[in-house]
Amino acid sequence: MAESTTTRSELDDLVRGSQVIVCSGSGGVGKTTTAAVIAMQAAIDGRRAIVVTIDPARRLADALGLAGLTNEPALVNGDWKGELWAMMLDTKATFDGLVERYARNEDQAKTILANGFYRNISSSLSGTQEYMASEKLYELAIEGDYDLVVVDTPPTRNALDFLQAPQRLARFLDHRLYKVLMMPTKGIVKAVNFAAQTVMRSIAKVVGAEVIADAVEFFAAFEGMEAGFTERARHVDELLRKPETSFVLIASPRADTVAEATYFANELHRLGIAVRGLVVNRMSPLFDPNGECEDLEDTSGSTVLQDHFRCLSESNFVARGELQHLVGISERVAPAPVVGVPEQSFEVSDTESLRALGRVLFDPESVLKVVSQG
Repeated sequence: MAESTTTRSELDDLVRGSQVIVCSGSGGVGKTTTAAVIAMQAAIDGRRAIVVTIDPARRLADALGLAGLTNEPALVNGDWKGELWAMMLDTKATFDGLVERYARNEDQAKTILANGFYRNISSSLSGTQEYMASEKLYELAIEGDYDLVVVDTPPTRNALDFLQAPQRLARFLDHRLYKVLMMPTKGIVKAVNFAAQTVMRSIAKVVGAEVIADAVEFFAAFEGMEAGFTERARHVDELLRKPETSFVLIASPRADTVAEATYFANELHRLGIAVRGLVVNRMSPLFDPNGECEDLEDTSGSTVLQDHFRCLSESNFVARGELQHLVGISERVAPAPVVGVPEQSFEVSDTESLRALGRVLFDPESVLKVVSQG
C-alpha cells in the first residue's frame, strides 16, 4: 500500500489552467463552500472568476458578504489581485432569456412568456433546472468576460442530468415526434380539432382543458425557434467536453458519499470525461501517519497519559478507516489529485473564514495523505 499527497502546485494548475470547473457530489458534503473557495483562489491568483450555485440557502451569500444572490452576477469585495463574482441560478429567468434570444420578434417572445404551459415547464419540468444550469454556464464562459466559471451542481444523480441535458434537448428537438407536433396542418393542432378529440377530452378531464389549450398555443408560438435552441444545446455540450473544462468531485469520508462519488466518476468515464480532482471534506486528522506510536506504552502509571495514548490510538483508528474508504475512488480518478481536508474548528461565515479554508485546501502541510493500492 503506497501513500501520496497532492501539492499546492497541482491544485493551482487546475485553477489556473481551467476555463470551467464543475463541482459535483452528494448533498451535505461541502460542495457549495468548496466551489466558492476554488473561485476565491482564482481571484487571489489574479483571475476574474465567478461561482454559480443552485443552492437557494443564504449560507453562501452570507459568507461572501452579500445581501443575497440572484440570477445576475454580484461582485464580492475582498483583498485579492483579481475579481470574485457570485450568482445563484434562476431557472425561469434563464429560460426567459433564451426565449427572448431566439424569438423571431418581440411579439413572439411575449406570446410565449405569457403562455401558461410555458410558465409551468420553465420552472418545474423535470430536467429544466439542469439544462438551464448548463446554459447559464455557457453564457458566462463564452459570452461573459470571466477567466474562470465555477459551477456548484445539483447532487450527484441530478448532476448527470446537468451533463446530459444539452444532448437530450437537441435529440428532442430533432426527434420526428417533435417535428410532427410542430407541423401546423398535421400536428397537435389538427389532432385536437379532428382525429383525437375523444382522447384529448379524456386528457382534459385530468389536466384541464385550459392546460391542453395552453400547450397547443405554446407549440404553435414556439415554431421556428427550435433551430436556435438545438444549435445552442450543441455548443453547450461541446463546452462541457472541452479540455479546459474540469470536473471536480466533492465527498466526505463516509462510505455512502464515497460510493456516490465513485458512481459519478464511473459515469463520467463512460461518457469519456476524466475527473480532474477529488476533494474529501471533514476528514479526521491522522496524528501518527507512520504508525510510530502504535507500540509505545506508558510506564509512568499516569492515568492522564494513559487516556492520551488511548485517545491517540482511537483517533488514528478512525482516520485510517476513513482513508480505507478512499482506496477505490482514488484509483478510479487517478492520476487526478485527491485532496483530504480535515474537520475545521471554525464555521464558514464570512470571506475571512472562506479564505482560511482555502489555505487549508491549498496548503500541502495540511492536506491529508491519500491511500492507494501499491
